[in-house]
This record gives sequence, C-alpha cells and structure tokens, in this order.
Amino acid sequence: MNNIEMDGDSAAEVASGLLPVAHAQFQERQFERAEELYGRYIDQCACSGLSNTSCRDLATALNNRGQIKYFRVDFYEAMDDYTSAIAAQPDFEVPYYNRGLILYRLGFFDEALKDFKKVLELNPKFEDASLSLKQAILDKEEKSKRNY
Repeated sequence: MNNIEMDGDSAAEVASGLLPVAHAQFQERQFERAEELYGRYIDQCACSGLSNTSCRDLATALNNRGQIKYFRVDFYEAMDDYTSAIAAQPDFEVPYYNRGLILYRLGFFDEALKDFKKVLELNPKFEDASLSLKQAILDKEEKSKRNY
C-alpha cells in the first residue's frame, strides 16, 4: 500500500470517528461544538470518495448542521446545508422538509410547496409535512387574495 492510499484510509477513519461525537454534541444541545465537528466531518468527506453509507452519513451531518444554523436564524446558510444534504442523498426526506419550512417562513410558498410535496412523495406518512403542505396552500391562497 502506498502513502496516498494510507492517507485516504486514515482520513476516512478520522471522519467516521467525528460523526458519533458530533451527533452526541447535537443531542446534548451543544450546538457550537456540534457545528464544528459536523464541519470537520463534511470537510473530510469532501476529500475522500464516498460509499452509500458515507453519503447517508454526509447527508445527515449536513442536515444537522443546517438545523444548528436554523436555530441561529441563519436561514440562507441553513438552506445551503439542506440543499447539499439533498444532493448527497436525494431520497432523504428530512432536509426537503427542513428547507421547506424555511421557504415557508420566508414567504416563498411555491418553493415550500414543492419541498413538502417531495417529502410526501418519499414518505407519505410524514405527518408534519402533510400539515405544513396544507398550511402553505392556505397561506398562499390568503396572500393572493390580498394581492401581495
């Protein structure tokens, strides 16, 4: 094995070790530390090839980092992470839902509706997405009645 292969293996080991620690910090609401660890994990993933499991883990890390940004009310940065999570794992419904919530809050009803519909296409039993979709439809109708 040459040095390049060893470096890639050690990078993958480092990245895989960061994720459980980041998740634990996230669960403990230690968001600043969790965001740092997710960022390091994401950076490590960007430097190595990804297996399907790694894509799932990367999507989860991006989604969770997006949640931290959402809690800070950094909506556009959060949406960037959700969009990246979707790119990493297009069949992961949670980042579509999270991005849809922000789009809804910002008044981008058409875009929010698309995300909520995608969630329900991927997981028809996602009740919060169903409720959010109904509310977004009502609010969009109300907005157009008021002509703003």
